[in-house]
Amino acid sequence: MIVTLHEAECPGVSLKYVVIFMKQGNDWVLVRHRERSTWEFAGGHIEAGESPGEAAVRELYEETGAEEYELHPLCIYSVSSEELAESYGMLYYADVKRFGNLPPYEMAELRSFKELPQAVTYPGIYPTLYARVCEYVKHL
Repeated sequence: MIVTLHEAECPGVSLKYVVIFMKQGNDWVLVRHRERSTWEFAGGHIEAGESPGEAAVRELYEETGAEEYELHPLCIYSVSSEELAESYGMLYYADVKRFGNLPPYEMAELRSFKELPQAVTYPGIYPTLYARVCEYVKHL
């Protein structure tokens, strides 16, 4: 799996995904999907007619119940492998002040962590994105 961070605009590229790394206070907040035992950050597909920012707001609420937060776009990222054509997404950081109830969609639970847990859903992708977000958070 090759993950590339694009710090500049990527003209002509179609963004398909958003991923939102979140913290509340000093803790990272991850969710667990109902059908998995691993942990992940909020995110998903950008729907037709949605901007990446709108998708991030929607996914953040649907997957975590976040009600009060600051959302920061960080960069475009791409993922590819020998079996997978390159696809692009937008990486966000959210500083969450308040969560409401977890909506009854696809996530089973929300948990706080001091660092990225070992059992993550996307181990080939998250470490690169996590490093970028950690660099951003250091400068806040």
